[in-house]
Amino acid sequence: MTSNRPYLLRAIHEWINDNGLTPYLLVEAGAPGVRVPASAIKDGRIVLSVASRAVARLDIGMETVSFLARFGGVSHSIELPVSAVLAIYAQENGQGMMFPAEESTPPPEPPAPEEPPRRPRLHVVK
Repeated sequence: MTSNRPYLLRAIHEWINDNGLTPYLLVEAGAPGVRVPASAIKDGRIVLSVASRAVARLDIGMETVSFLARFGGVSHSIELPVSAVLAIYAQENGQGMMFPAEESTPPPEPPAPEEPPRRPRLHVVK
């Protein structure tokens, strides 16, 4: 089955917005594919406000979360894999959802080649 993380991210984001609160993402900044300003990373993680007043063109897709945001008055294109998102929560009260680290599942090994079936042999019985 596909990951439920993008569905939960969209749902919790909508729930936080519907309650008039500010949604924040906690992201593992060192994960492959994370594009954020290095100056905003602290202890290998970054907290990003994804409130509609703070970002433009927010897209929570099946594989990535992307948007435009300002850091120090400079606009940056932010892109992060959904798997790098560790939590989404409301800034005002901390309510939201933490996500477990996604384990990368190795591709299944191809089945071992089967030996050709043995042909029956006849033996002389004395």
